[in-house]
Amino acid sequence: MGKKVKWSWTSALIGAASTMAATALLSAKPKDPTFHLVSIDLTSFKLNLTHIEAELILTVHVTNPNMAPIHYSSTTMSIFYEGSLLGAAQVNAGSQPPRSCQLLKLPTRLDGVELAHHAGKFFADVAKREMVLDAKVDIDGTAKVLWWDHRFNVHVDSHVTVDPVFLDVIDQENNSQLEIFLD
Repeated sequence: MGKKVKWSWTSALIGAASTMAATALLSAKPKDPTFHLVSIDLTSFKLNLTHIEAELILTVHVTNPNMAPIHYSSTTMSIFYEGSLLGAAQVNAGSQPPRSCQLLKLPTRLDGVELAHHAGKFFADVAKREMVLDAKVDIDGTAKVLWWDHRFNVHVDSHVTVDPVFLDVIDQENNSQLEIFLD
């Protein structure tokens, strides 16, 4: 009735290896990292006759969901209020292991004179205890996959609502976009 099929260990091993390779490729597809602002701490407030400046520490939770460790260069995150550049946060060069989370402490300087240009809106925000800030940063680095370093760029856009009185994070939306260069 039927033809007898000869079973082969070689075919079984090739099939299993192909399945494992396909699974590894699918799980190795690069994923966008995630960023979450945890806290804002005021470290100094300087008031001179001609200048007002606030220094803060932003604590950011960063997740690398990928199978490759990353190394990134230093960069500056721009912070905006009502579309105007309010200040900047320094992101120091560093690295992060694969599939890991870490907290980054970002020293930040805000320009009070720029905030004064939006005094009416700022005082209204203080009264309702909600202030909306936007931030943008581009992070360049390398990811080591097997023996090769691949350059990457992550662009992050953040929309954060904070309490300007107690500096609590009320709400946030963070979008990151990963671009890998295969050269």
